[in-house]
Amino acid sequence: MENQDRFKQAEKAILYGVIGNILLAVIKWIIGIMSNSRALIADAVHSASDVAGSVAVYLGVRAAKQPPDEDHPYGHGKAESVSAIIVAVLLFIVGIEMGKASIGAFFEPIKVPKSMAIYAVVFSIIIKEIMFRYKYKLGKKIRSDALIINAYDDRSDVYASLATLVGIVAAIIGGKLGLEWMVYADPVAGLVVSVLILKMAWEFGSDAIHTTLDHVLHEEETNELKKVVLTVPEVKKITELHAREHGHYVIVDLKISVDPYMTVEEGHRVGKEVKAKLMEIHHVQNVLVHINPYSEDDSKYE
Repeated sequence: MENQDRFKQAEKAILYGVIGNILLAVIKWIIGIMSNSRALIADAVHSASDVAGSVAVYLGVRAAKQPPDEDHPYGHGKAESVSAIIVAVLLFIVGIEMGKASIGAFFEPIKVPKSMAIYAVVFSIIIKEIMFRYKYKLGKKIRSDALIINAYDDRSDVYASLATLVGIVAAIIGGKLGLEWMVYADPVAGLVVSVLILKMAWEFGSDAIHTTLDHVLHEEETNELKKVVLTVPEVKKITELHAREHGHYVIVDLKISVDPYMTVEEGHRVGKEVKAKLMEIHHVQNVLVHINPYSEDDSKYE
């Protein structure tokens, strides 16, 4: 897939998400106030935070598509991972604030939410699940960490809305049966939502940080790269291979051993051939090849 096409698809998906989250936040906020549902209002705040998160991801994707330059010879791919960290931090802050608001509701009088809140939550669940599936599938296809975490942000909304739905229904039933304690199921749902958000923020924030700190692919993930290198007849041995993740692409650092009696020019040709073959793999953006004379003892060339 061409880079420009990749970024175009990612930007379109994120913009759809921004529009969808704005509409959902407004709908849930208005109906939450009209129906006296704290859980729905908390859910609306979560959707509003998704707007800020989507904007951060959008900026990250736009920055990542910039070509390599003098200051960034390996490209700007990590901008996507940085934006994913920003989204995780925003989610964490929202989770804390929602938890505080829900706990505070236990210490003041609370009204039974109206049934209109149920329709708003069900609508939100359907829309958010559609958004999640669309972004996740596209994120996997184009290898975008930022888009994948943005998709899971939508999935957190689905879980949050399910908890909200249970809380609202339980509170309404409790109100009709005269069971006052069940009315507090609404803020309990808000508290459950906040815990889910905090858990998701921690998990995906950790993954994004891991990628940003020059994470290299594990050995089983580099088997394809090694097989390609060994298709070059003159390569007698792969001494070392590291594939560093830079967002949606990788940079390969490679040491290969060749015939020690080969001329410098021939060794250079082998290195160029190895690089060209690796660059044919769609997610490899650059390859740095170091040529060693073949020896049974690799330690002398470390």
